[in-house]
This record gives sequence, C-alpha cells and structure tokens, in this order.
Amino acid sequence: MTTGSTEKVNGARALIKCLEEEGVDTIFGYPGGQIIPFYNELYDSDLRHILVRHEQAAAHAADGYARATGKTGVCVSTSGPGATNLVTGIATAYMDSVPIVALTGQVPTFLIGNDAFQEADITGITQPITKHNYLVQDAKELPRIVKEAFHIASTGRPGPVLIDLPKDVQNAEIEFYYPDKVELRGYKPTYKGNIQQIKRAAEEIANSCMPIIYAGGGVISSNASSELIELAETICAPVTTTLMGIGSIPTEHPLYVGMLGMHGSKYANYAVQESDLIIAVGARFDDRVTGKLESFAPNARVIHIDVDPAEVSKNVKVHVPIVGDAKQILKSLNKYIKRCNSEAWLEKIDHWKKEYPLTYKQMSPDVIMPQFVIEQISEACGDAIIVTEVGQHQMWAAQYFKYKKPRTFITSGGLGTMGYGFPAAIGAKVGKPDKTVINIAGDGSFQMNSQELATAVQNDIPVVSVILNNGYLGMVRQWQELFYDRRYSHTFIKGSVDFVKLAEAYGALGLRAEKPSEVRPAIEEAVNSGRPAVVEIVVECEANVYPMVPAGAAINEILDPEEHADTSCAMPDLCTATDRILDLEEH
Repeated sequence: MTTGSTEKVNGARALIKCLEEEGVDTIFGYPGGQIIPFYNELYDSDLRHILVRHEQAAAHAADGYARATGKTGVCVSTSGPGATNLVTGIATAYMDSVPIVALTGQVPTFLIGNDAFQEADITGITQPITKHNYLVQDAKELPRIVKEAFHIASTGRPGPVLIDLPKDVQNAEIEFYYPDKVELRGYKPTYKGNIQQIKRAAEEIANSCMPIIYAGGGVISSNASSELIELAETICAPVTTTLMGIGSIPTEHPLYVGMLGMHGSKYANYAVQESDLIIAVGARFDDRVTGKLESFAPNARVIHIDVDPAEVSKNVKVHVPIVGDAKQILKSLNKYIKRCNSEAWLEKIDHWKKEYPLTYKQMSPDVIMPQFVIEQISEACGDAIIVTEVGQHQMWAAQYFKYKKPRTFITSGGLGTMGYGFPAAIGAKVGKPDKTVINIAGDGSFQMNSQELATAVQNDIPVVSVILNNGYLGMVRQWQELFYDRRYSHTFIKGSVDFVKLAEAYGALGLRAEKPSEVRPAIEEAVNSGRPAVVEIVVECEANVYPMVPAGAAINEILDPEEHADTSCAMPDLCTATDRILDLEEH
C-alpha cells in the first residue's frame, strides 16, 4: 500500500517528500560534498533547516527537539568527517533512548570500499550505537527505508536510526511512492503487557508494607506521568526517580522523595535500601543508581515494567517482570490496585526528610553558591524547560530546581556528554518556541560547543545559557579533592575565556554576576531580552555536590560533607571572584 500520487523525482527530492510525509518540520544539519543533492532540493522545500556550526551540535539539537516535543528529531551531515562528527550525538541519544533519524551523505556506490575522499563506513561505525541503520544502495528502496527508519526510531524503546545516502542514490530518478504502513517480521514491540503478570504485581503491592516506586525515563517517553501519579496516590507509596525520570512527578508532590543514586537524596537512597517492594517503571537499574549491586535493596522484591525485555533482570533480579509500554501497563495495573498498609513507612520517610534535608552552606555573604543560582532560576522561571551540560551543575540542576511537568528537564544521562546542553537547548527551543529554555552550564562544558552561539543568533533562537563559572572542570576536581588528595591534575581552567565578550562577539547578550544580589536581576534581564543570551555567574570555586555515594559503595553509604569540610582553596590567589574575571589586556 502506498500514499500520494506517483511522480518521477530524484532520490534527494524523494527524501524531502518522505520527510514531509512523516510530518517533519525542522532538521538540523551542515552541508558538504556528498550531501549536496539533498541540499539542492532542500533549497525549494518548506522544511525548516537550522544550520549548525558543528555536526555534533546537529545531533544534539535533534535530540533536544525530540525530548522536548516527543517527536522524532532529524539531523543531517555529509560523509566522512561530517558523519563521524555525529557519532557522539547519536551515542548520547542511544544511551538515553531518544528517537532521532540521522541522514548522512556517502560517496557514490561504485566508490564505496575504495578509500575515496571523505569516505567512512558510518553504518559500521554506528552499528553499536543505533537501534538500526541503513546503507541505501537503490534509490527505489528509499521511501520504504525512510518509513521503516521513523517507525523503528519512535516505537518500542525509542532510539536513533541512521540512513547513509550515497551521492548517486540521491541523484537517481525514481517513481515516488510512500508506504502507508510498515511490515517488519523481526520487529514487533510488546505494548500491552501480560495481564497475569499485572495481576501478580497488584498482589505484590497489596502484600507490601514498605513499597517504593522507582521511575525512569521510560515514564516520560511513554507519556505515563499521570498514570504514575495515580499509582503512587492510590497505594500511598513514595516515588523516587532516576536522572532521566525527573519531571515525571512534580518535585513538590508530597510523595516525591527525589532522585536516587550517587547524588540522590539521602532519604531516597535510605528508602530504596529499606523497602520491601520496588516498583520499577521505565528504568534500567544502571550503576549510578544501584551502587554496589550485591548490597542494593537487600530485602526488596522487584516488579519491573519496561518495554525492552533485554533490560529485565539484566542487572537486578526481578520477581515480577512485565514487558510493555509503561502507560498501557500502568493503566491496567491501576484497575487492580488498592492502598497498601504503608502509614508507618511514610512516617519513617517523613522523618528522614526532616533529618536529612537537601541543603548547602553559604560560605560567606559575598560568595555565590551554585545551589543558590539554581534556586534563583527556579523561582524566576519555574515553568521553563531546563537543559544542562554535564558535571556538577547538572547535579545541582537535578537537585534544586522545582520541576512541575515532564519534558522540562533535558540532560545527557547514560553517556554523560559534555557539550550536549547548549545545542540541545537550541533544539528544545525550536520545538517549543513558546517556552522559556535555559541551558545550565559549567565553564568547561559550555566551551565544547560555544560556537553554536552563531546558530542561535543567526536563527533568532532566544536560548539563555547560565554558566556556573568556578574556574575548574568541577566534577573531576571534586573527585580529585575527595579521593586523590586534592591533586588537581589539569582540571584548573580559570581565565580561559571572557564569556560576556564571547557572547557579544557572536551578537548575543552577555551578562555577568559576581555577587548574590546580582544573580536574579541578571537571569531576569537575559530571559526578558528575547535574545540569545549568556549569563556568566562567578561561583564558589570548590563547592561540591552532596549527597555523594563513592563509586563501588552501597547507596546508603553516603559521604558526610562535614567530614570533607575543608573549604580553604588549594589555589586561593587564583580563585577569588575578582581575579577570576579575565582581563584580556593582561592575558
């Protein structure tokens, strides 16, 4: 079965028409020699193309667009180095189960394997980090391949799909058609969930006195937040989330106990360790969550709801596996459940919340603490989409911002990609133009893709980047402080750039805050400007992320910040707020 009228077009034009059939409105890319036929047809297309300044940013922008909208993001590059520059972004999407379709130019089919100019085996390179990929060798197959690619990327456990497009395939003439359905014998994702297993889960819940719901990114991917909250409120169970699950339940919901794991709240980690039942929904029990596996939740039975059967019992033994879509399964489960006997359990958790609150110390009245910055952003822009780079600032954004809805916290979780945040924020803003989008960055991460200021300015994309400038590669420095006797080997980057002048050089707004009283006005000015903006905030240089579970420890073996309270800076003459501002005349 096909849709649309039949007409003769070249492969590049057929690809444009396929994207239009899939409802694509925006693509992020960078042209080059082997993708020129596609760009030539794009010249007459209504598709919006955002020209990035580096192909990695195209993949991250498509990823941010997908996470913010729930649609499949699209990125495009040329062959060879253009395609390989997409790899980090593709791997990021793969680790976090984000639906993107990557289109790459390739040398003509008769040159493949000859080490031609700008040839790279991108399907071989990306095989481990894509859900599927294609090398198109016959232009007549292109419509079917595109239809399959979008289907595979967006169904089951979402993920990236790559289509490699030789130049002669783009130029070849075909009679265009577009299939109206996909038939893949080896790909039949399970959505509904086994009803007997669902009933078993309901029995486990009824017999539990200390249940906890452990929600991951799959809840957000399947748009299952309302069903998750209904489950929690019906059975009166606390909810903890992974980094990717943040936003699936409002931060200030009384049953929410915060993120768990290495930098999770103490009360979330204690609750998991003492629970008698873990209801895992769309989460994969990764090492940052479980800590030492042998010590993880020793007394808990486990219900695991996940669309990917490969994740069930992969890391943690599961007693009731339910394979399928989180939204559909939770809808069914909610029909069978009733409140369990958890009053004493909730009282215990409330006691932990009061005894171990998420807090930080203000070093001195004139020093800006990074946690304070996140609180100010939350108070000023509570409905914003928050995107982050990777590092200490990412954890503070997870801990201290008050999230109200799903798809409002966008970050690189599984791969931990520095440089992700700014281009992903551009993609999120393109996908959600009516939302305020703020990229929370570190001075290290932001410099990895700061060239995308040109993209934001040229396309009038008013993303605000708030840089917590501590003069270090902060998370690595924290580990060096705590576990390597403060031997700060190549993590000190103070004075590397004047971010205000950098922003202004690209035509963006540049602002700086050096005192606590300057933080809120700078953030509000940037947001209200309606322009791409960078706000550099000079923060305490040796602030650490707590709570913290050391690598290899059980998740209830949490470092006490009081035991690591030496706040004397290792390089005090270099780290004052005044000295940290770059004077270009002296450097």
